[in-house]
Amino acid sequence: MKVLISVDMEGATGTTDPEDVLRDGDDYQRARRMMTRDANAAALGAFDAGATEVIVNDSHWECRNILQEELDPRVIYIKGFHKPLIMMEGLTPDTDAVVFVGYHARTGAEGAVLNESLLGKEIQNLLMDDEPIGEIKLNALLAGDFGVPVVFLSGDDKACEEAQSLLGPNLETFAVKEGIDKFAARCLHPDVTEKGIREGVTRALARLDSFPPCRLEGPARFGIDWNSTTIASLCALIPTVEKTAPRITEFSSSDMTEAMGVIFIELLVGIEIGQSSRVYG
Repeated sequence: MKVLISVDMEGATGTTDPEDVLRDGDDYQRARRMMTRDANAAALGAFDAGATEVIVNDSHWECRNILQEELDPRVIYIKGFHKPLIMMEGLTPDTDAVVFVGYHARTGAEGAVLNESLLGKEIQNLLMDDEPIGEIKLNALLAGDFGVPVVFLSGDDKACEEAQSLLGPNLETFAVKEGIDKFAARCLHPDVTEKGIREGVTRALARLDSFPPCRLEGPARFGIDWNSTTIASLCALIPTVEKTAPRITEFSSSDMTEAMGVIFIELLVGIEIGQSSRVYG
């Protein structure tokens, strides 16, 4: 059994603030250890369930956060940015299951810790057929494009609720914290979350056949509401992408892998322009 574990940081044990999840933040070094513990707990849970190959994909920001030496030595670790499948790098048609660790709710979710969608500063909202979506749905659809189900998610309670509303109440989840507001939460001790994640992943994989892949049914319209008219104008130069409002770009696709490729290019433009002090709106 081959398992891909996609690991983000906003939904990791104990993280509540940008100072936790940004490289120059005061608590970043501590938070990356918590992220690593969560990832390793999921990997151990997969091995407990009989997995023969476990891939951990670092999926937060520059994707070099996890302390590899603290992972189980059987784990294959994917590190670094500019990955075609971004948060789902390592996904292949022979993957049996996907696990989301440290995930967060979409932008604007009430009471959700560090809620955002792909980019916290540059993106106001991520849209699919004019409805707001987040990384949970986007990545679950990408997994479904390969015929692979998502079987488990850890994050705050709002991320767990969002995942079950999208993927069904059958989805195994573990809430490592209870969101109070965007930068506040009631946090469980890492010993508790480590045990909960490990046992949850094992339970999920033991009933793998009960999880259907989340598939894109027909063509969909993907949109990004940027914080800058400049980013929107430049993204509109990408083939298939059009500017439909001063800050909104959109494109249509019936192929989720293709759609993710277009979104990835837009993200690169957004990051590059968004870091420029010359951009005001």
